[in-house]
Amino acid sequence: MGFLKALFSGKIETAEEQAKEKEARNFDVLKYDGVRAMRAGQLDYAKECFLHALEYQDDLEVRESLADVLIHQGDLENGMEQLRVLIAAEADNVELLLKAAHVEYMQDHYDEMMELCQKALVLNPEQVEALYLQARAYEGLGNLVTAVAVLTQAIALNENYGNAYLLRAMLLLKMGDAAAAAQDLDYLLEQVPENEDVLLEKARVEKALGHTDDSLSYYNKVVEANPFRVEAFRERGALRLELGDKSGATEDMRTVLELDPEAAQVSGEFH
Repeated sequence: MGFLKALFSGKIETAEEQAKEKEARNFDVLKYDGVRAMRAGQLDYAKECFLHALEYQDDLEVRESLADVLIHQGDLENGMEQLRVLIAAEADNVELLLKAAHVEYMQDHYDEMMELCQKALVLNPEQVEALYLQARAYEGLGNLVTAVAVLTQAIALNENYGNAYLLRAMLLLKMGDAAAAAQDLDYLLEQVPENEDVLLEKARVEKALGHTDDSLSYYNKVVEANPFRVEAFRERGALRLELGDKSGATEDMRTVLELDPEAAQVSGEFH
């Protein structure tokens, strides 16, 4: 390439220019090899490519890809370190702030999560995902009343935001307001009648309301939708035992132990 440049431009490249061109080529190869490896699920190789690429050039796209790989591998601390660098470079990037908030949530860092959500909401006060994550942070900090208020704000901005309804129902149930929780779940069941998360929460709410037959019916729907949902079998077994169905309770507990052998280490309700 240096010879061709010299031929057409009359200029001969210096050794320094040639070295820079080589570094640029190496960077491109590593960057795009890393992207291909990440898409193919070869995360270890992708990580090495991105790390070496950053030795040649500090590139924000590479850093974000490296952060994604580290997070997928469960290395949340180092993934978060990359996200902090990105946020420092792009302080007005709401998507980056929310991605970082998700990572902080996975680490139970609720104060840090709250700060990221507040920054996102300053940039876009109507960002419903930021409000949802902020409610999660309030939940983690034990402030359920404010969490419910924030979720209500999110629903007012987007009445179709199902995650906000589901989380609000869960928090209302924790606060002892099963009737209000039931209203949110009834709305969701009209929209997504086969969603196992909604069905499971509905089973819990019906049990709290004393509607044991309805609760059992919803637990049955959950295990029909997902025969590997451990908590559904565990909770249905407890309900069956309350109803005097020892055979059904035993059957559910056996299923729990098959799906989650570690449950045998915990003192169980179904002796």
